[in-house]
Amino acid sequence: MYSQIFELEDQFISPFKPLDIIKRSCEYFGSSYEGRKDGTKHLIGITHKAPIAVDPTSSIFFFPTSSPARPQCMWLSHHHVSKFTRADTGMTSVVFRNQQQIEIDISYSSFGNQVMRTALLKTKLLQRIEETERQQYYLVSRKGIAEQNESASKYSLLR
Repeated sequence: MYSQIFELEDQFISPFKPLDIIKRSCEYFGSSYEGRKDGTKHLIGITHKAPIAVDPTSSIFFFPTSSPARPQCMWLSHHHVSKFTRADTGMTSVVFRNQQQIEIDISYSSFGNQVMRTALLKTKLLQRIEETERQQYYLVSRKGIAEQNESASKYSLLR
């Protein structure tokens, strides 16, 4: 088994299975595939055909077209799907951001469901990242105010 990889301006063949590429990508960004899968379960309750946040800080989210254990499973980047339409029975036509179009053996409703699940995961994770950044900003700002108040009280004692 091999993978055909399509990028914005290139395409190539990889000797690795699609799921192995997703797993290695998760590891590259400091997590395991299983950890990312568990995170998806905890955040949005999805356990089957779960979308994966390969790297949420870089907005890299992928979703499978079928069970990842099946050899015909394809993994698609949520960010690169531009639009999708119903094709022949049981098929979906997908247009990517680079205007490349392919037909995939997945029903239109299942594909739409996968896109929406991934969007929900992305939204939840990005909300948490933003909330963490706000909290850190608040803590840093508060620390600065506390230090200024300490300095001001020292100066007032020296008067």
